[in-house]
Amino acid sequence: MEIFKGKLLVAEPFMVDDNFKRSVILICEHEEHGTTGFILNKPFHTKMEKLIPDFPECDAPVFLGGPVGLDSIHYLHNAGHILDGSLEICKGVYWGGDFDKLKFLIENKLINAGDIRFYVGYAGWSEGQLASEMDEGSWLVSDMDANYLFKTKPFVLWQSVLHNKGDRFTVIAQISDDPQYN
Repeated sequence: MEIFKGKLLVAEPFMVDDNFKRSVILICEHEEHGTTGFILNKPFHTKMEKLIPDFPECDAPVFLGGPVGLDSIHYLHNAGHILDGSLEICKGVYWGGDFDKLKFLIENKLINAGDIRFYVGYAGWSEGQLASEMDEGSWLVSDMDANYLFKTKPFVLWQSVLHNKGDRFTVIAQISDDPQYN
């Protein structure tokens, strides 16, 4: 399956890299010079108000988006129709937008916790790097559905995406995270 903006990368079940073990990554940019995405299922266990002191109170979850640029914060949301500068990634999912307007929309309860996810850092690959990892069998490619982002619990996302691919992937989804049980 071809990789492009709006697709998911799903870690193969025996990936040992702790940065990406059992991860599901939404590809937000795939260009000749490289690829950028966000790990959707690694909760960061903090609140935005702790990361940015003047940020309005918001219970939206914060995730570790990847090992690159840990000094940056990104956001995926479903409010592209009201948040200027948002980039549509796939149906119902947008990336970024005007940060000051985002704070205004959250303060005025026009964007709530169920509409947005924040990411510290991102996953990034330089030119040819992701293709090499694909050749090694490190990743599976899957279709994105906005429900994966907004409705599926992070701790079951990896299994859910694989199960929804059907066939042999349903069996792969059942492989234990602990190698002693395989």
